[in-house]
Amino acid sequence: MENADDTPDVFDPRIYAAGIPHDRFRVLRDRAPVARQEEPEILGWPAGSGFWAVTRHADVVRVLKDSGTYSSYLGATQIRDPDPADLPFIRRMMLNQDPPAHGRLRRLVSRAFTPGRIERFAVTARERARELLGAAFAAGDEVDLVRAVTDDYALLNLTDLLGVPASDRRLLHAWTERVIAYQDPDEPPVLDAEGRPVNPRSPAMLAEMFAYAQELAAYKRAHPADDVMSVLAASELADAELEMFFFLLTVAGNDTVRSAAPGGILALAGHPDEQRRLWSGEVSMDTAVDELLRVHPPVLSFRRTAARDTELAGRKIREGDKVVVFHASANHDERVFADPHRLDLGRTPNPHVSFGDGPHVCLGAHFARLQLRVFHEEVRAACGGLALAGPPRRLVSNFVNGIKSLPVRPLGPSAPRS
Repeated sequence: MENADDTPDVFDPRIYAAGIPHDRFRVLRDRAPVARQEEPEILGWPAGSGFWAVTRHADVVRVLKDSGTYSSYLGATQIRDPDPADLPFIRRMMLNQDPPAHGRLRRLVSRAFTPGRIERFAVTARERARELLGAAFAAGDEVDLVRAVTDDYALLNLTDLLGVPASDRRLLHAWTERVIAYQDPDEPPVLDAEGRPVNPRSPAMLAEMFAYAQELAAYKRAHPADDVMSVLAASELADAELEMFFFLLTVAGNDTVRSAAPGGILALAGHPDEQRRLWSGEVSMDTAVDELLRVHPPVLSFRRTAARDTELAGRKIREGDKVVVFHASANHDERVFADPHRLDLGRTPNPHVSFGDGPHVCLGAHFARLQLRVFHEEVRAACGGLALAGPPRRLVSNFVNGIKSLPVRPLGPSAPRS
């Protein structure tokens, strides 16, 4: 599919079910780094006004850093426009705010993400990875790594950090699926009285999650513990702000690792020479994790709205225009990364934008990297390598680079534990 001016379409979420459309992004980076994209009706979701797709690394970083020109607040951060009636509600979330309001909320919540608190979770995360991998590999020669390991690994780590009781953890999984997988045919949309799909980020769809957040906060005030919700419940956050933070942490905190962990294994399985380098200890695990994040960013795109008339890569952007940055394209920009489609676990420097840039750089990036490092260390300790046992099944989404199924086969004996 192409747009009216023959530029490749990178909007249709169905494209991403086959993987990141690198050929299309390459054409855009070379010929139209800021390209007009149409928003036709797809999968029952109404047509939109169109947007500018930003695909070069330098321009993506420029947009992400300049919140005065490219606003998260005006139209929020999803490509499709929210219902105007829902926009004031959606703007309560830190993700959908601009400085200085964004900075106030970020400072309040960053107190909960102290390095000491996160590092204490490393021991638990390692035990969990070891148990999940051991059980999965003991069950047979072939395993769906997503169902058997990575979905639970990401979810249980997040609920430990938040302080969610074990009995309630599946609620978080269901809420995350509803929000993240809304474009995927395997997750049928909720329809309104007129038969139109309801935005999963609307007040009606989030009411159950918000009620739970308030109940959990009340419990944490009476029974504080060493977890993030205890800190947030005791902070100066208003009720609506606390609810939105619970939503943001539940969805983003879960899906970042849930996407990146199997995505990293998929990349390693496709590059056996690099996998051997990692297993033999030739490359640093921290450096390897960043390269795996570069080639498989958890988030494909984010939207901004032009707050004023401006110009980007020679294109005139009008106030009110939608501007969408594509992390997946920026991470493979030949102007920044030598041989970008080659997995190089020793790549340095590695200025990928998988966690964003500017004021909205991912608040939980350190927590995510820690989990991924532990996960890959435990995979290496559990087997001599992994090979694909079948094709992956990917999420139908132009937002989250998700993997729904990843059949793998462990190879040979494990590497010695360091």
